[in-house]
Amino acid sequence: MPITDFLERNAKIYPNDVALVEINPEKQPDKNVTWREYSLIETAAESDKYRREITWRDFDIKANRFANLLFTRGVKRGDKIAILLMNCLEWLPIYFGILKTGAIVVPMNYRYSSDEIKYCLDLADVRMLVFGPEFIERIDNIQSEITAVDNLFFVGKREDTPEYADNYADMTYYCSSTVPPVELSDEDDGAIYFSSGTTGFPKAILHKHKALVTACYVEQKHHSQTKDDVFLCIPPLYHTGAKMHWFGSLVVGGRAVLLRGVKPQWVLDAVSDEKASIVWLLVPWIQDILDAIDRGDIDLSKLNLDQWRLTHAGAQPVPPSLIKRWKSIFPKHDYDTNYGLSESIGPGCVHLGVENIHKVGAIGKAGYLWKTAILDENQKPVKPGEVGELAVFGDGVMKCYYKNPEATAEILKDGWLLTGDMAKEDEDGFIYLVDRKKDVIISGGENLYPVQIEDHLRAFDKIKDVAVIGLPDKRLGEIATAIIEIKEGENCTEEEINEFCLTLPKYKRPRKIIFAKVPRNPTGKIEKPKLREIYCGGSLVEAQITG
Repeated sequence: MPITDFLERNAKIYPNDVALVEINPEKQPDKNVTWREYSLIETAAESDKYRREITWRDFDIKANRFANLLFTRGVKRGDKIAILLMNCLEWLPIYFGILKTGAIVVPMNYRYSSDEIKYCLDLADVRMLVFGPEFIERIDNIQSEITAVDNLFFVGKREDTPEYADNYADMTYYCSSTVPPVELSDEDDGAIYFSSGTTGFPKAILHKHKALVTACYVEQKHHSQTKDDVFLCIPPLYHTGAKMHWFGSLVVGGRAVLLRGVKPQWVLDAVSDEKASIVWLLVPWIQDILDAIDRGDIDLSKLNLDQWRLTHAGAQPVPPSLIKRWKSIFPKHDYDTNYGLSESIGPGCVHLGVENIHKVGAIGKAGYLWKTAILDENQKPVKPGEVGELAVFGDGVMKCYYKNPEATAEILKDGWLLTGDMAKEDEDGFIYLVDRKKDVIISGGENLYPVQIEDHLRAFDKIKDVAVIGLPDKRLGEIATAIIEIKEGENCTEEEINEFCLTLPKYKRPRKIIFAKVPRNPTGKIEKPKLREIYCGGSLVEAQITG
């Protein structure tokens, strides 16, 4: 069944139940707004509200109206339609409206510059673009160059709509709300997601509808969502991680809350006010919440958190010390982690499971409907305990890198996806990430895995965040260098860090310490290419290495 069937089923079975809530904590709280078929003026003005919600029936109506609008513009099966929006109540109805036409939906990173937006639009052969007010200036810069994009729809107030775009609310209001007469199959192309671009400009990852549906079943199986669960979604919807976790709510018709902000108080207020039971947090947000609690900035006694049953984290290696700290504050929460990548339709191809908290630090075993292997450079399985490249197999594996057969051939081997992550398996079959293949540091002939050094350093109570990279060295080739971000209000010296690292084997100890902020992308991953650019190309690094 296509993924759109879940939405249409929920609209029939739970028409008046709330499907989505949007919380914008920067706005002044006021009465709730239910997104129904109001006048155009009211619809266009609702983006200024603190809280908006939409029922399953109206979710489906909005998706149908947008699909039928696209038909009036000549959209046909296989056309590519991009979404460039911040998280908002419109995002998912637009996504499903595109799918209902048989077109391919192309979510785009909201941090892209004008040049990156143009590059991705060209790469994916995008014909239409839906964008929000935050992107007007960036689209203005390239509007005359993206001539292949023949329709642009603006999601925002009518008076802010650029002259080269149509207003989404105006255009969809009078369109038919009937279900489009399009037959979809599992083998139809469904979505193009972009890689994080850590080795240059992003690659376009093409997924079939089968992969999207697989993500639904995997997520619901792993986290046992029920109709009564409320999922708090904070990460960006353009990324596979956030959306695929929400797919578990879609399967059961559960409510989800889109929170537009990551401040610790906002997160916990949303959990309390919306009675969220499942929350997915990135590592930096977990750290920020714990630090705020430690400082006394948050009074947990004033919050209603009893219904919060599951915290799960992912998108990067999760330090065991961080989860132990979290469990000391929230001992009644189940904890889980998932591993995945956009090429495997996001999280779930490896899964820890709440029953395996004793294995915290591992990413788990092969997820529901998935197979895993750890391979050497010849794609042969390594022995338990040995480090190799993690490979995964299942219906969630991408079809290809769109228009890039060479890159596709490098990563797909007989249906197996080579993840680029180095890993090892313990005696119980649990998989532990060691590091990204390209991030391994070779120092004096020894392979150093930065994640292992980072995990050790994060246990130091003065450290908020840390990234370990290799810097060039004439004698050793590379040396492990730790970029360390200290907690607010703390003072720390290089001598303290070196002393803390004495329990590491000597060859694993960082040889250089740099106190600086650790940059992360919207999905929480450390931006190591940016760090290498900063510290490998200037006089600062030269002075540190030679001095």
